[in-house]
Amino acid sequence: MTGVGAEDDIPLCERKTVTDFCYLLDKSKQLFNGLRDLPQYGHKQWQSYFGRTFDVYTKLWKFQQQHRQVLDNRYGLKRWQIGEVASKIGQLYYHYYLRTSETSYLNEAFSFYSAIRQRSYYHQVNKEDRPELVVKKLRYYARFIVVCLLLNKMDLVKVLVKELSEEIEDYTQRFNTEDQLEWNLVLQEVAAFVEADPLMILNDDNSGVVISNRLQEGGMPLLEQGMVVGQLTLADALIVGNCNNQVKFSELTIDMFRMLQALEREPVNLATQSSKPGTLEPNEKPAKRENPHKYLLYKPTFSQLYTFLSASFKELPANSVLLVYLSATGVFPAGRSEREGPYDFGGVLTNTNRDVVNAFIDIHSVLVYLFPFTRKPLFIIVDSSNSTAYKNFSNLFGQPLVCLLSPTVYPKSMQDPCQRGSLFTLFLYNPLMGFLSVCGLSSMRYGLWEKAQELLRKVFHDIGQMITSSRVIDQAYLQFYGDEFLRLLMIRFVFCCTTLRLHKLFREAGSFPESYPPLPKQEIVESSLLQKRVLELAAMLDVQNLFSDGMLDNY
Repeated sequence: MTGVGAEDDIPLCERKTVTDFCYLLDKSKQLFNGLRDLPQYGHKQWQSYFGRTFDVYTKLWKFQQQHRQVLDNRYGLKRWQIGEVASKIGQLYYHYYLRTSETSYLNEAFSFYSAIRQRSYYHQVNKEDRPELVVKKLRYYARFIVVCLLLNKMDLVKVLVKELSEEIEDYTQRFNTEDQLEWNLVLQEVAAFVEADPLMILNDDNSGVVISNRLQEGGMPLLEQGMVVGQLTLADALIVGNCNNQVKFSELTIDMFRMLQALEREPVNLATQSSKPGTLEPNEKPAKRENPHKYLLYKPTFSQLYTFLSASFKELPANSVLLVYLSATGVFPAGRSEREGPYDFGGVLTNTNRDVVNAFIDIHSVLVYLFPFTRKPLFIIVDSSNSTAYKNFSNLFGQPLVCLLSPTVYPKSMQDPCQRGSLFTLFLYNPLMGFLSVCGLSSMRYGLWEKAQELLRKVFHDIGQMITSSRVIDQAYLQFYGDEFLRLLMIRFVFCCTTLRLHKLFREAGSFPESYPPLPKQEIVESSLLQKRVLELAAMLDVQNLFSDGMLDNY
């Protein structure tokens, strides 16, 4: 509204429209800012607050749509303000995805972010002499890129990165700001993140093919009649990234990015379920689909890690499993005592602002303080240069416990496996991509990729049969086998073990993955059938010269 006299000329109904809009706008900002105060852990404390926030933003969005002309004329509503509301709704959906692990919310976030770009809501921002508005636009681009990365929309990511680069250049030229280096670092991080994929899959016309690595229907060996497995369900997962110098974007390392997708089902596009296709409205009741709830912890302190572990453990439902994934730089003890305990084997690095001595205590604690959490079913994956510290675990409470541990050394001829993502995690995320990586293959035709995947499905079926029919395997593996995500992780782990044991470059003592409890070697890891399958895959890809014909006696 402009001026007191002008306000008197406004019809009462239009004045009320502006007043109602201002109320909804202020209420939405208040609720959105309050989200920062909610605890990041726990399942229940935040749900009612999120619900109220969604409700207000839904009303606000519909209100500005219904009264756009009045708000334009009487309030002076600008397009960037509409864009801000849409951006906030996109953020709400993204954070709801982080809280619930329901991948369909990513599509909802994408819908709003995409509409902002298509409708040029932020277009006029560059013409205003207000750097804070331009920063809003830059932050919108960064958030949109994260959602596109998680949805594997890589072509769009490249376009958005180019647009962001141009926006940053314009921003830094027009305003003498102190955050120029920070925004350039954002560009460098996302460029490195996109380039971290070790393989390009090509169509016949040499265009790239984007492969989804989330769990799809029919994407894993099914339970067959006669298989006696447990009924446990993976309910919670802590995904921890603390590798030095690893590619990252927005507090998400490449290893964390890969593992979180390995624990998700393929998203469903909820927009197709809308009663009004093509409209942009917050969807209030997405379809319910079971994914394990995840906490993403980038370089947490030990106390933060322990807090999240405790909260997850406390709320773990009956007959459920807690998964802990640690991708971290290994730290080793300075010396060994005569009596070796859990502290004497080192562990993995947690973030700390204290001195090196105290950091070392924290590092050991990650291992030893996991013991209380073995009172419930626990599934641990450690990807670290000191992963073998975790094979000295003790199952004190008799609950199912499995640790999958990465190799601790890699062939010197291979690129640093940590910087662009660990080879071990790559196998757990996409085993065929891991296989091609150790073979030095960086591109492949889509037709050959599909043939290799078909063979891999047979390999996985064989591994599943070996695990469930073994009479000497630890019962923990069978207890976890009933869950689809854990089943796939265990099968991919076995495939990784056999592949690296046959590969000629992997010959040092620490070159192979290990597990606790140990898997039967002759029946599973060194099975002649499994070796034959791996060599068949190598022959299909014309890389059989990189593999031994059979197991060597000594490693």
